[in-house]
Amino acid sequence: MQGQDGRGAEKPPAVSVCLTLTKRADFLRAAQARRQGTPGFLLQARERRAGETDPQVIRVGYTCSKKLGNAVARNRAKRRLRAIARAVLPGHGRPGWDYVLVGRPQATATHDFAAMTADLARALARVHTGK
Repeated sequence: MQGQDGRGAEKPPAVSVCLTLTKRADFLRAAQARRQGTPGFLLQARERRAGETDPQVIRVGYTCSKKLGNAVARNRAKRRLRAIARAVLPGHGRPGWDYVLVGRPQATATHDFAAMTADLARALARVHTGK
């Protein structure tokens, strides 16, 4: 089956199943939970408690500090993190979990994109197995 652009339809859906974290308290709770480092970014993940929010939704947040550089560099890093999350989380993320992707200086904006998507899938697997 082909998509509208003539290529295969294996691309992730245009509408994401993920919601974006916006409250500082959610970021702080994720920072206290599980972590998995990769060369391009740090993944923080936590399973939400029952009754916190919709248990069928994956929530994701992005953080890039001033250590990454000026606003242009930080925004580029966040765009890359959003793109890998959009590609990987619908298939590997678990509903009822919060994920935060933290950018790394001199790595997030320049690291190979395919390697970063593979790193996110591997990091999610490790976080969910508890290793």
